[in-house]
Amino acid sequence: MQSLRRVVFIALAWVSFGLGVIGVFVPLMPTTCFMLLAVWAASRGSPRFALWIREHPRFGPTVVAWEGERAIPRHAKWLAGGMLAFSILVLLLTLSLLWLKLVLVVGLSLLGLWIATRPEPAATVGSSDRLVRR
Repeated sequence: MQSLRRVVFIALAWVSFGLGVIGVFVPLMPTTCFMLLAVWAASRGSPRFALWIREHPRFGPTVVAWEGERAIPRHAKWLAGGMLAFSILVLLLTLSLLWLKLVLVVGLSLLGLWIATRPEPAATVGSSDRLVRR
């Protein structure tokens, strides 16, 4: 039973990691949430794979910042905000049900507000191009 559980966690980690990699190349497909899920699952099935993700030059810093500080880098906030604004615009132009439009716009706006109010990682406060230690 323990080995089956481990295999399920490893499979979930690899699927999540794969979806996260796809998200790097496909607009509107998230990357970070899949990487966080991959690290969580890998931590339970393959700690070595979880460590590899945390140390990955592209995905690691964001994952470590979230795990350690619940922080979101500024560039990720701007990207998320832009994507949410685009999604809201599409919803406003395409949905005909007023109540559904209202619920989705309010929900996405609240999500955007939540993202905007998360702190930035301590190692990158002040600039997205250079490291500034506090």
